[in-house]
Amino acid sequence: MSEEITPSPYVARLPIGERITLPEGSIPNWDVFPFEGDIQVKVLDKPELPEPPRHGEAGADSCGECARPDDSFLWTDEHWRLGGMREPYALPAMVLLQPRAHHDLTDLPPARAAELGPMLQRVERAVLSLGGIARVHVNRWGDGAAHLHLWLVARPEGMMQLRGTCLPLWDDVLPKLPEEEWRATGRLIAEAMAAEGGTAHL
Repeated sequence: MSEEITPSPYVARLPIGERITLPEGSIPNWDVFPFEGDIQVKVLDKPELPEPPRHGEAGADSCGECARPDDSFLWTDEHWRLGGMREPYALPAMVLLQPRAHHDLTDLPPARAAELGPMLQRVERAVLSLGGIARVHVNRWGDGAAHLHLWLVARPEGMMQLRGTCLPLWDDVLPKLPEEEWRATGRLIAEAMAAEGGTAHL
């Protein structure tokens, strides 16, 4: 039987089990929100304490990302790997940057942490090299997996309605790229990364 954990003061104040009124000016009222019509805020579930373990929480031996061979990624080098989605997405590009070794952000070694900013810049340049990209959004959530991974998501130039925090939601509803175009995009990103070192795997 797991030890009972008392919720934090923040969680204890939340209106668990109650219907929350949608605040005026909240995201569903923004012009970039991809849905319209009557929307309700979900009722909050009770907290799960302790939280269930994330994938790979027990270490590298339990991590599917650590076990993936290099040729399943778009690009790799000695310390970093860049992966793509396993199926076509709807936006112009969507890739994940991760360290080769099993680390989360809190225990990323200083040498890798020093490389992270330049690596993000490098991936952004590779995505921008596709053309027709206005911005590359960088996101890190980390709720599903313990192996650090940062999402880099391309917003198509001119599509102002796709700006900001709702961009990943638009990927769910827009038409998916044709498979041939999706594969070609991955190749171009891999080649752009390899031009500055490392190995393209497509």
